[in-house]
Amino acid sequence: MTEDKIDIISKTVLFQGLDMQEIGRISQITVDRHFDRGESIFLDGDESNGFYIIVDGFTKIYKVSSEGKEQILHIFGPGEPFGEVPVFSGRRFPANAEAITKAYLLFVPRSSFINLITETPLLALNMIAVLSARLRKFTSQIEAISLKEVPARLAGYLVYLAEEQKDMERVTLAISKGQLASLLGTVPETLSRVFAKMNSHGLIEVHDREIRFLDFNGLQSLADSGRYGE
Repeated sequence: MTEDKIDIISKTVLFQGLDMQEIGRISQITVDRHFDRGESIFLDGDESNGFYIIVDGFTKIYKVSSEGKEQILHIFGPGEPFGEVPVFSGRRFPANAEAITKAYLLFVPRSSFINLITETPLLALNMIAVLSARLRKFTSQIEAISLKEVPARLAGYLVYLAEEQKDMERVTLAISKGQLASLLGTVPETLSRVFAKMNSHGLIEVHDREIRFLDFNGLQSLADSGRYGE
């Protein structure tokens, strides 16, 4: 039981508020899994026999249309769990998961975790809180893709990253612009044009994967209204 594993489990939102004895019990049931960049973690329709916690690296959750078009649903990074929804339903995974960098994950077997939940009610409450937050985020994503144009979607995502990274001056993209385009429901060419227009309007500067904010209030306004300021 390594200190790194204990530390990442204790900081995971699912397990906040648990004492170290309970954290230790969770650590004992986890299994280390390592994936190379581009390696599949599970496929849409696979049996859901547990979920994952990211120790290091990033993964994407995505669907593929009948025409072969990929739509990224979520990007997850260190400390975040994924694949946990079917744990309670016992159903199969509803989407694909793939490592988009080299990734070190902890696999939490479903049967062992269910046993822990019956003994630790706080775990169930934490699961409900996480799933509720995921549902709100996913609803906002669907709303943005359905009702907003690409500039507003991108602006909203950059504002979200600023809040997540706790930096209102600059953010770093953990994913490629192609993956970001898929996440926002557009294509790389359109995304590049929108980045260029945001730059020309003095909202941001783009340096590879680093985005520097020149007018954060203007960016928030674009996210809300879908219109560039004068």
